Amino acid sequence: MNLTTPALSGPNAPPSTDTGESPAQHREDTAPSRRRICFVLDSLNVGGTETQAVELALRLDPAEYAVTLACLRVKGPLQERLLGSAVRLMEFHPEGGMNSPGGIYQLLRLAAFLRRQDFHILHAHDLWANLLAVPAAKLARVPVIISSQRDLSHLDFYSTKRKKWLRMLQKGSTAVVTNARSIRDGLVNHERFASSKVRVIYNGVDMDRFAQAKPNRALFNQVPDIGKVIVLVGNMHTDVKGHPTLIAAASGVVQEFPDTRFVMVGDGAMRPSLEQKVSELGLGENFLFLGRRNDVPQILASSDIAVLPSKAEGLPNAVLEYLAAGLPTIASNVGGNAEVLENEQTGMLVPSGSVEALAEALLRVLRDPALAHRLGTNGQQAVRERFSFERLIQAMGAMYSELLAARGVNA
Repeated sequence: MNLTTPALSGPNAPPSTDTGESPAQHREDTAPSRRRICFVLDSLNVGGTETQAVELALRLDPAEYAVTLACLRVKGPLQERLLGSAVRLMEFHPEGGMNSPGGIYQLLRLAAFLRRQDFHILHAHDLWANLLAVPAAKLARVPVIISSQRDLSHLDFYSTKRKKWLRMLQKGSTAVVTNARSIRDGLVNHERFASSKVRVIYNGVDMDRFAQAKPNRALFNQVPDIGKVIVLVGNMHTDVKGHPTLIAAASGVVQEFPDTRFVMVGDGAMRPSLEQKVSELGLGENFLFLGRRNDVPQILASSDIAVLPSKAEGLPNAVLEYLAAGLPTIASNVGGNAEVLENEQTGMLVPSGSVEALAEALLRVLRDPALAHRLGTNGQQAVRERFSFERLIQAMGAMYSELLAARGVNA
């Protein structure tokens, strides 16, 4: 079994050594004037957690922070965002799984790297990163160890015995960062975490990128005679984003507004079955499956209504992006959705899984242009005030300073 990490390409590639460091890199990254922080992330695929971590790494002031982004797998479209940046990219792939010889080797390799580089902060951003990075940081005696929880414990993992190991690691970290009060409440009330340990720091969104995008209906030119466009941005790996609910609700919508088009942005294993269901309902002309796209701002700018009827959510980037684009937004009343949207004011909340409620909410917005305009305008203003990247960076920086000071680290 090959347990070494493959060499990476591009300007951020580490040397092909066991620790991925050179003496010059070591001298630079241990400069006393900067906080040395290691982010750990599962991959660089397009997703809410991955996007937030990459954007945070890029936006932290390089004069104040020396940032290393360590991935369990360095693969995915977000790698392009890091090329040419000051962020150093590393890979620690636990070949064979976390509890395999390959997993143990990478844990020890990460611990050695953290120790040699003398990091001030280890920040694990997702489930698998927690499992590898927190014990590695403990072994390396990193002063501040931050774990994360960005979901409502709805994944299959949480029904296995491995959950207790995750909770033990999270409780042993310096702090646990969540991105929604609903997640924090679950950890405190049901998992018995100390309330002082669990922090809520909301996601950020690039307002200018979405607010300034130009509409282009030619993006949807596969479908003739377009009326209003209803968009859903979400991966199709499972049904958690509520695609089946929207497809079922669409039947009632097109009876009154037959030219309405439903645009699905995202991809995954469920896509063929979703397309088949659309065909069975006779809605083929009303649906457009675009797959994974890198022009989401333009797609949103070309749409009229946005929807996310999820079964479970932390704090979804999709809703923040809808609002940043100025779209009237309808989402299920689960998780962080209710922390982003104020019902009937900055958006509309509907019961999760209710086809009838979702169809009625869509019809209300389609029938009432004044309501659509008010929701879009109010929502855009609210997300600008509460969910900017500037606010995210400020909140993270304040937490880093507080935790370092509490441990007597002058950095």
